[in-house]
Amino acid sequence: MKIVFTGGITGGHFYPIIAIAEAIHDLVSKEYIVAPKLYYIAPTPFDSQALFANQITFLKNTAGKIRRYPSILNFTDFFFTIIGFIWSFFQLLILYPDVIISKGGYASVPTVLAARVLAIPIIIHESDAKPGRANLLASHFAARIAISFQSASTYFPEKVQKRIALTGIPVRKALRMSPPKDSATLLGIDSSVPTIFIMGGSGGSKRINEIVLAALPDLVKMVNIIHQTGAKNIDGVRAISAIALEGNPHPARYKPFAYLSAQAMLQSASVSRLIVSRAGSGTIAEIATWKLPAILIPIPEEISHDQRKNAYAFAQSGAAVVIEEANLTTHILISEIQRLINDPDKARRMGEAGASFAQPEAAEIIAKEALAIAITHES
Repeated sequence: MKIVFTGGITGGHFYPIIAIAEAIHDLVSKEYIVAPKLYYIAPTPFDSQALFANQITFLKNTAGKIRRYPSILNFTDFFFTIIGFIWSFFQLLILYPDVIISKGGYASVPTVLAARVLAIPIIIHESDAKPGRANLLASHFAARIAISFQSASTYFPEKVQKRIALTGIPVRKALRMSPPKDSATLLGIDSSVPTIFIMGGSGGSKRINEIVLAALPDLVKMVNIIHQTGAKNIDGVRAISAIALEGNPHPARYKPFAYLSAQAMLQSASVSRLIVSRAGSGTIAEIATWKLPAILIPIPEEISHDQRKNAYAFAQSGAAVVIEEANLTTHILISEIQRLINDPDKARRMGEAGASFAQPEAAEIIAKEALAIAITHES
């Protein structure tokens, strides 16, 4: 039995794949099924360590990105997609897997199209409140369609509605475990003040970093800050924060990190009273799992179509406050943080409201369906 994963090259696409792979390993062990061979086809491995830990073989492919604005790259990338399709066709012809699990994104298109030609069953998972173009294309011939927001179903064609199931977003086991009791000590947290956890997505957010740095002198007066900046931003953030906090009595309350492992994220969340974050669907699922209130700052719609809708869909439940990036200022960010930190009852209600979005069995549901399809296809 062989299962192939494919999907975009961001953490929001990649880590739900890891969560599904974890669930597959758990199921085959529990139900004494012969373990399938797992593969991941994409332009880059994204996180080689996570692939290795879950016994997933990476197979490189190429794919072209169609941008939402006029660009000569749209023309040249079209040919990369054609090359990727041919490449995928021969990859799948040699492997001939029993099922494809696609997370969408432009990187999935060549593999999904090749699977269609070879009549290999496809499961797609859509994380966002508004489906991406890759998954809308794949939905026409997908055997199963998993969604995370109920509103996403309205975007799919009428003929595929019977194949849609609301599963939620798979979250890695490491982010759903009980955190170490000494997390505050390990992170060097000042227990006399609350802690906030600021996340800018897997690559960090330059705009959020700028606002946080400008607000630092005021923020460290009232909170500890755990700040995931992104690897490409960390040196600049450290240099500017050192200047901003020079002579400040509380410089140790600011803790910038380029990247946080799953364990470090869990520790950070466990000591935090509030999350400030972009609005990627995977991040929202993690926030809901942690039962924490959130201030969401979605990427502008002209850059990314999904985050704004994700943010407002989550906020409708009462779990989050949304600040549009165009409206984001130092004063507004400080004011919103202060308002929620100083109202623990409201923050608790927000966390409880967000918990209803979490679907801890999402990965297992998709894994079960993938194994059932794979066993039938194999026979």
